[in-house]
Amino acid sequence: MIVDFYSLKLGANGLVPAIVQDADTLQVLMLGYMNEAALTKTQETGLVTFHSRSRDTLWTKGETSGNTLSLVGLDVDCDADTLLIKARPAGPTCHEGTVSCFGAEGASGVGFLSYLETLIEGRKDADPSSSYTAKLLQGPLVKAAQKVGEEGVETALAAVAETDQDFLNEAADLLYHLLVVTRAKDLSLNQILEVLMSRHS
Repeated sequence: MIVDFYSLKLGANGLVPAIVQDADTLQVLMLGYMNEAALTKTQETGLVTFHSRSRDTLWTKGETSGNTLSLVGLDVDCDADTLLIKARPAGPTCHEGTVSCFGAEGASGVGFLSYLETLIEGRKDADPSSSYTAKLLQGPLVKAAQKVGEEGVETALAAVAETDQDFLNEAADLLYHLLVVTRAKDLSLNQILEVLMSRHS
């Protein structure tokens, strides 16, 4: 989405607040401010750029640290006075070295599934003798698929014959193995979610 800066309601300083959200986990990463030049540069380069209020100059996130924010999407709120930027971070967003400026913890809730998917993807080229995930990814697809079937049965059995904690443990195993098979097929969690959403549109 291309945003026209002059369609926005600006603050007294001619800036608009810009909330940055991880495009995959949906975790809020930081808050910055944009002027016309920052928004234009962000949309032209695909790298999130802000106006520094303390230095009164443009700065592209990660220009010195390398921890850039790659633009994925841009939305305007209902009052046209705040931007929501969806981005993919390369490294920690906060200058203190944390994932987010709003706490040291990573994604939580359903957003953690996307984070886990990223970790699984990173195991594709790992040593299978030291990584169970790499062993599944590099082995025959049928073996990884078989684990999904086994965990599905164990989850169903735990639901009717075991404790709630047993069920939760088995369900976690099922989700993990499903993500592994999805990545082994070079597909993504988002593609699965798109199918679910299409059924409820």
